[in-house]
Formats: sequence, C-alpha cells, structure tokens
Amino acid sequence: MSLRLGDTAPNFKIATTTGEIDFHEWAGDSWVFFFSHPADFTPVCTTEMGRTAQLDAEFTARNVKPLGLSTDTVEEHLKWIKDVDDTQNTSLKFPIVADKDHKVAQLYSMIHPGESETAAVRSVFIIDPDKKIRLTMTYPMSVGRNFTEMLRVIDALQLSDEKGIATPADWKKGDKVIIPPSVSNDKAKDLFPNGWDELRPYLRLTKV
Repeated sequence: MSLRLGDTAPNFKIATTTGEIDFHEWAGDSWVFFFSHPADFTPVCTTEMGRTAQLDAEFTARNVKPLGLSTDTVEEHLKWIKDVDDTQNTSLKFPIVADKDHKVAQLYSMIHPGESETAAVRSVFIIDPDKKIRLTMTYPMSVGRNFTEMLRVIDALQLSDEKGIATPADWKKGDKVIIPPSVSNDKAKDLFPNGWDELRPYLRLTKV
C-alpha cells in the first residue's frame, strides 16, 4: 500500500555512502529530503545529485538533511560521486542509500512497473522531525526535479507549522499568507496583530 501524507515514514537500517544508518536515528530532530533515482551514472540523476550538493547551505539553513537513494551498491555510488563532483562542480557529502535489493524502494513504493520493474522512479518524500510524511511527489524517469520548488515547499511547510497559516498559489518566502477559515476574526486579531486583507470571509491575506 502506498504511503500517505501524515503517515510515519517507515524506518530502515541500510548501508550508505557514509556508513550504515538507522533512518529514524540518523534523521534525529531534522527534516529530511529523501529522494530516489533510477540508477547511478545516468545523466538526469547526476545533475540532481549535484544540485542537491550545491544547495547544501540552503538545506542546512532549513534544518533539512538530504538523503539520496539508488538501486546500486555503495561501491558504485562512491565511483559515481566522483563524476557528480567533477561534472557539477561541487562536493557531495550527504549519504546515498545503497538499495541493490530494492528493500527500501519497495518499502516506499518507489518501483513503478509501468516505468521499470527494477529501477526506482524519481520519488520525493519531505519528512518532518516527528518522522511524519508531509509531502510526496513522483516524477517520471526522464524529468529532472525542480529544486526551487523543493525549497519553496519546505519553507511553506515550516512556516505553516510555526504560524498556523496556509500559503496561496505560487507563494514564495516573504509573500502574504492565508489565515485558515477555521480561525475566527476574534482569534485572528491576537494571532495576526498586523491585520489582514479580507477578499472574502473565507479568504484573508496577511503578512507574517
């Protein structure tokens, strides 16, 4: 059965490029950007691994740990990292899960037979510090991920948790946010002292 938003991310113990990890223990009190790849030494995957490494400071600033996965061995991953660093002008430090037996890929429903019987599709799981799955996204093998969107949705989730708000279409950091309809105007006065623009009783925009 596929994992759903709000589910606890399944734990696993497995070898990675930085040593064996217990996933929940490794994640600790951080958010996790867990993303899978069809195979090592493939062009789209190489650019994605490189982009994740290039964004190390951005992930760190958000208390996010990246974790990659590919259905190859640690030895293959380590060879591939050299190519990633060389071609993408970066230094990849985050762990990559060695999932040769598809143990984790099956656990997280990353194998889609319509795409491949053996390779993981481009799945994304954003997991919060309570180990709850907050976002899932699946790309076909041929399409690289939008990392601006990855950071944007992490920002939105973290702000929502902190301020009890929702974010409108195309929201980005610094834009106005939505006061949920479940929050009365009386309560909103305390929570949002800067006031709000009421386009409709159910659509109130404010700055936080």
